[in-house]
Amino acid sequence: MKILYRYILKEHIGPFLFSFITILFILTLQFVTRFFDRFAGKDLGFIVIAELISLQVAWMVVLALPMAVLVATLIAFGNLANSSEMTVMRAGGVSLYRLVFPVLVAAALLTGILERFNNIVLPEANYQAKVLLRDITRAKPTFGLTENAFSGLVDGYSILVREEGSDPNTLEGITIYERGSNEDKAVITAESGHIAFTADYHYLILTLFNGQMHKMQGQGKEEYRVMTFEKHRFVFSSTGYGFERTEGNEIRRGDRELSAEQLFGMGMKFRKRMLDAAVLLDKSIEREQKAINARSVQPENRGAESDRYAGINKAEAEKRVDKMLVAVDREIEHIEQSQGMYNKYMVEFHKKYALSFACIVFVLVGAPLGVLAKRGGFGIGAGLSLLFFILYWALLIMGEKLSDRGLLDPGISMWLANAVMLLIGFIAMIRVSGIVTGSGR
Repeated sequence: MKILYRYILKEHIGPFLFSFITILFILTLQFVTRFFDRFAGKDLGFIVIAELISLQVAWMVVLALPMAVLVATLIAFGNLANSSEMTVMRAGGVSLYRLVFPVLVAAALLTGILERFNNIVLPEANYQAKVLLRDITRAKPTFGLTENAFSGLVDGYSILVREEGSDPNTLEGITIYERGSNEDKAVITAESGHIAFTADYHYLILTLFNGQMHKMQGQGKEEYRVMTFEKHRFVFSSTGYGFERTEGNEIRRGDRELSAEQLFGMGMKFRKRMLDAAVLLDKSIEREQKAINARSVQPENRGAESDRYAGINKAEAEKRVDKMLVAVDREIEHIEQSQGMYNKYMVEFHKKYALSFACIVFVLVGAPLGVLAKRGGFGIGAGLSLLFFILYWALLIMGEKLSDRGLLDPGISMWLANAVMLLIGFIAMIRVSGIVTGSGR
């Protein structure tokens, strides 16, 4: 059996390495193609671009490894079935389950490696990529702008640029929306503009030409004001701009830049905040309810809870109740925000383990499908792998969206794709076992 196990694993090594490298190459090429127009003409230098691409490879590995396992398993077991080796092994009394066993052990080893990669390498790579992108954007402001898409390059504003001019700092077809807390928000449009820094890099200056400023004013937004200008200048604070490699923890880490332990801690923090707010809200409503009910009781029998409504008329009491309801709505909004943040962090927590476990799941799916295909070759293996990986990824994204909207628990949503694939794998394994057993009799 040891010789047989080594032979089966050997059949997997070639397709696995080839598919892994191929998938990485395709994903890298896709990334470069997508951002090529942002790299071109920015005078970034080859080293900076190469570093940025190498940091992006981390998330590509997370996708490429499980998919390579699926491709290799499909090809290897397809070759075994196509060359009648599967029939010979069955005639020797070796079941399909025993043939899959060494591949499952190897997949479990890859699962452990990928889990460590997800918790150690990937968060740091994502963080360093985020820092590098910010530094590049600071040195080359137009790098943070994408044609025909809104950008949050400047805090409090959304900037839309139709196209960049011949000069790297020249913009054409500009639309700016204010996103601040100020109620009198404005919309600015301009035919063209120029973006640059002051000599000391302390301020970012956006100069607009031939445009209009639209603004609604008044408490009820009943006033609409339009101002036309030939030249208008915006000055934004840009302390620390310039291509300086950031040191320390100057940028706050997002959910994709944290390990599973950190994600779980953040999730529990928001969960506690949510539960504490719910308890306080219940106590507040109960206290107000007791105070209102106590008004109908005889004065000598009233408790301390009725003091807040003592000596006031019905209209004043209703005003207090209305204020209390406003406060309740505000607390409910805070609870919902905490729930959303909890779901966000726990989705990433479960995703790290779900994607790692996919290596094992795809072995159980790929082995029977390879036998059912009865044909070897990279083309068929890659085609079936792509089909099932798209299905897996669609289920993963669907689960993430359902969790973000609060319709499904984060744990269930992130493991749903694995559960569906395992079900498909078990059904296919049972069917193939019967076919193989019949062919061996």
